[in-house]
Amino acid sequence: MHCCLTTLQEKEVINLNDGARLGHVGDVEIDSCCGKVVAIVIFGKSKFCGIGGREKDIRILWEQIEVIGDETILVRCESVCPCQQGGREKKKSPLEGLFR
Repeated sequence: MHCCLTTLQEKEVINLNDGARLGHVGDVEIDSCCGKVVAIVIFGKSKFCGIGGREKDIRILWEQIEVIGDETILVRCESVCPCQQGGREKKKSPLEGLFR
């Protein structure tokens, strides 16, 4: 099956372990030496209309993808997703240091 990046971005990613909706594909990591897809990245959700920064991105290795369907991508990762390691750093809120 051949699939374009724009087609992947339309698909919703669901974790088979707990049934959680993780979001939509935001980016794809490719090994430029061999031309293979290494991982898909789901951008973290923005907090409070984008003012409070974003949650951490979710990085899902290609090996964790079980099925790519017409509308969804089914993945298998732990509920506290180890695939979240290595995403973009969360933006700090400009108001973060004001209140404790």
